[in-house]
Amino acid sequence: MEDNKAEKISVQDKLLPETKISENTIKNLIYTIRGQQVILDSDLAKLYQVETKALNRAMKRNIDRFPEDFCFQLSKDEYENLKCQIGTSSLDEDEKVNGHGGRRKLPYVFTEQGISMLSAVLHSETAVKVSIGIMRAFVEMRRFLANNALIFERINEIEVRQLAFQKNAEEKFDEVFHYISEHEESSQKIFFNGQIYDAFSLLVDLVSRAEKRLVLIDNYVDINTLNILAKKKEDVEVIIYTVAGTRLSVRDVNNFNQQYPTLRVKYTGVFHDRFMVIDDTYAYHIGASMKDAGKKCFGINLIDDTRIVNDILERLMLESEEA
Repeated sequence: MEDNKAEKISVQDKLLPETKISENTIKNLIYTIRGQQVILDSDLAKLYQVETKALNRAMKRNIDRFPEDFCFQLSKDEYENLKCQIGTSSLDEDEKVNGHGGRRKLPYVFTEQGISMLSAVLHSETAVKVSIGIMRAFVEMRRFLANNALIFERINEIEVRQLAFQKNAEEKFDEVFHYISEHEESSQKIFFNGQIYDAFSLLVDLVSRAEKRLVLIDNYVDINTLNILAKKKEDVEVIIYTVAGTRLSVRDVNNFNQQYPTLRVKYTGVFHDRFMVIDDTYAYHIGASMKDAGKKCFGINLIDDTRIVNDILERLMLESEEA
């Protein structure tokens, strides 16, 4: 009994400046840890207007009154998690006010029953008055949780469904990426007779890839060739290298340019095979004239070697003339 009395005197001798306390302030100091609503020792010390170490000393000198469901010390993980939620500075503030550089020991937290017992141990008028406000805040918090239990349950169900959806979406994306990796676009295509639409679609796709310039080398061009080239992007320049006497007339070229500028035709007789060069970078070797695509078996191959692409373009500059 003499020890407890001495402790009460030491606590009251170290009162901090008085502060005004509202119910909302107390509510903001209540956290849920280990499934229990608790208040930090440093926050209680401010409410009771005592130092944190004095408050904890009073608790430890009466430890038989504070079982674990009344008061417990946070683990390191619990403390770090709490710091992430409310900020390190808030937890260290009490120690800094008293001339120290921050907490050196893990804090204690007090449940509703522990706070009630603590006010009895401190036995100060301030502690009694503040404890009444704290008890009311705990009651209000329990009432709020009880009244909104269904809402919280539904929110939890939504979170579970979101996690399940996210997991399912990630699995789907993994399947798509795996499929793409297993089915990379082939640099070689072959079409058999009768696959006119498939061949037409591929050629249109190649034409639409050009951003600036499209070069076609084909000795047999006609209006059907222009139908494919019309699928190009706007402002992409098209140059056709073909032989003199082609079926493509000046009128055909002029009509094309009125709607899909700009098309130029040049003559050369040094090429036997058909080629398409996209933006002076990519070249395709085409086994049949574009106008006959799909009518007979033919293949399309991507030329990977950029040196060959440059050789083709240089040869065109040397061995061609304006139509």
